[in-house]
Amino acid sequence: MRLQVLETARGDLIEGFHFYENKEENLGRYFIASLYSDIESLKIFAGIHPQVYKDYYRALSKNFPFGIYYTLEAQTVLVRAVVDCRRSPSWIRKHIQNTRTDPSS
Repeated sequence: MRLQVLETARGDLIEGFHFYENKEENLGRYFIASLYSDIESLKIFAGIHPQVYKDYYRALSKNFPFGIYYTLEAQTVLVRAVVDCRRSPSWIRKHIQNTRTDPSS
């Protein structure tokens, strides 16, 4: 399985990094390392997570309250968004809907 992290998801990861880095020094680095580990695991486990919106699957991070939203296309996992699960459901839905217009998709 190939793995592609789209621009929208990279932006989400950067936003999360800054949030946690402002809380405590090096916590942002731990956040990024943890989330990339969770994302890498999709090479093996993609498709076993619940489909939560149309063709979007959601994997939950092991260490942070974040959901990794991805789709499957051929033999590729497209990570479309990495969202703080504490956000409102309507915000999350709107955010992942906007990932369909990602120019790198």
